[in-house]
Amino acid sequence: MAALSTGALVVFALVAVVLILFVTEWLPPDMTAVAVLVSLAVLEPYTGVPALEAIAGFASPAVVTILAMYILSAGVEEAGVVDWLGARLAALTGGDEGRLLAAIVGTTGVSAGFVNNTPIVAVFIPLVTGLSERYGISPSKFLLPLSFAAMLGGTLTLVGTTTNLLASDISRDLLNEPFSMFTLTPVGIVILLVGVGYLLTVGRALVPERIHPAADFTEEFDMDRHLAQLTVRESSPLVGLTVAETFDSEGVAAVVAADAGEVALADGEPAELAPIDVDVLQIDRDGESFFATATDRPLEPGDVLTVRGSTQAVNQFGERYGLRQLPRESVTEELLAESGHSGVLAEAVVHGESRLLGRTLGDVGLRSRFDVTVLAIRRGSTVIREGFADVELDAGDTLLLQTPVEEITHLEEEGYLVLTEGPPVLFDGIHEDEPAPTLSPRALVPLGILVTVIALAAAAVVPIYIAALGGVVAMVATGAIGASRAYDAVSWNVVFLLAGLLPLGAAMQATGGAAFVGGLLAEVAVVVPPLFLLALFYLLTAVLASLITPVATVVLMAPIAVATAQDIGVDGTPFLLVVTFAVATAFLTPVGYQTNLMVYGPGGYRFTDYARVGAPLQLLLCVVTTVAVTVIWPL
Repeated sequence: MAALSTGALVVFALVAVVLILFVTEWLPPDMTAVAVLVSLAVLEPYTGVPALEAIAGFASPAVVTILAMYILSAGVEEAGVVDWLGARLAALTGGDEGRLLAAIVGTTGVSAGFVNNTPIVAVFIPLVTGLSERYGISPSKFLLPLSFAAMLGGTLTLVGTTTNLLASDISRDLLNEPFSMFTLTPVGIVILLVGVGYLLTVGRALVPERIHPAADFTEEFDMDRHLAQLTVRESSPLVGLTVAETFDSEGVAAVVAADAGEVALADGEPAELAPIDVDVLQIDRDGESFFATATDRPLEPGDVLTVRGSTQAVNQFGERYGLRQLPRESVTEELLAESGHSGVLAEAVVHGESRLLGRTLGDVGLRSRFDVTVLAIRRGSTVIREGFADVELDAGDTLLLQTPVEEITHLEEEGYLVLTEGPPVLFDGIHEDEPAPTLSPRALVPLGILVTVIALAAAAVVPIYIAALGGVVAMVATGAIGASRAYDAVSWNVVFLLAGLLPLGAAMQATGGAAFVGGLLAEVAVVVPPLFLLALFYLLTAVLASLITPVATVVLMAPIAVATAQDIGVDGTPFLLVVTFAVATAFLTPVGYQTNLMVYGPGGYRFTDYARVGAPLQLLLCVVTTVAVTVIWPL
């Protein structure tokens, strides 16, 4: 067994720090990766990674290919292909739960092998919630299988997931042979078929119904004690003031003057008042409703204010400003959603690359900047209904919003949120009363470009990264996607995450750290056959990928897997492939894969639901994957 060098100890210490940072998220994962890159270069005498090699990840074929595939996927999405496909599925299933589930997981699984699965899942979430509402089925029954199917489909081809491309790069460096476009396909097909079969049978029985299918927004977020109506009395100090003059930039009741932060009370004496956590949503006057953040009408006696706030906050608000409360049961989703003004109720999720991550709502200023009011935040099965200004947003958080129709689209385009549910006006072709989207002949252009890229790479005419970059040029040249949209389509945090972590694998190799760990694991082969060692690698990798990012896991585990194979005298390819498949199917937690986080809030899931449904599938695929890999690549 290889001796443990000082350099290896330094690298292991760095790996330990990285794992802690990934789990605690004290730094964003991409910034943690950049810190790794810098640390490896600074500690070159120990790590064996010079500065130029530390930044070489930015020129890695895997990173370049991933960057290009983001743009190619966006071109296909811009053409409306995914929307059209979703609407066709809705029309074909006819509301049967079993057929609908089969259509969702089957279509998502196959599509995710060729197109980035994030936009696929983003489009399917509102499709699923809309169909669930229409047919009286809980969306929770579909959303977790949707995410799992996207992960399963990623095993079909080289471009199915970022980790496949990264593993191909590692294979080229360690085994002198990168993966071809369809190297993974034979085993990937088996994994997809077994996984889909599980999701349609055992998985279907295990997926919980966390959201009642008949619940509207106010019921779903349990808002009955956090919505109220108050009438403006003649003696109220709010009479004659607009909502903008009455509330601060976030709608919190402070009734502040522009210069001194003071309010004129009924007796004329100024007094400084503490803010109250209440948002005014709409104003009703003589049968007409006004969207509170958009109107400049001064308040009048008799106006009815619909507000969000806890019972205590609303009581304090009414007493302070001379308002009379109406029965709380009068506030329903219908009152807010069908009032005739420009504001609608919608549900949106904070995705893994959102500009809201790690920021508080008080910092972002959604109400002041976009006229968007947050009514509640659902984090898994927990719902937050007050104190939003200090809540730091995480990936997977689902927000209940009152928003102008045009602003929700703006928030999506600007990378803040992904719309998951709302009125039909926000969607095209998802609801029965909307015309189904048609597939324009121009959609054949981006589809043709994507097929050509895959064909050129599969035939080894040019390397995959050159074919993908050529496809990007073709997309922009044909107008399938604009140049600025192409840059926006790239998840730059993923690019930095990949480029920053790649040198860590090189350091594991250079210092002998991978060989040392491989030697320890090779000792297991003395008492168990290599097939069992392969299964052990699958399980270790899957568990680690469910706790930290799959990207970090493949960088750490791939060199160790190859070193272990070399120690026991067998081909390293099966070991590397098992690691590759394991990181692509990390089902055990919502943080293991981005699509898991995307469905976390909309499905109302608990953290343990992922293990409940995913653990049996993980164990099943452990057996299926290791056996299938050894059949095609014998040990």
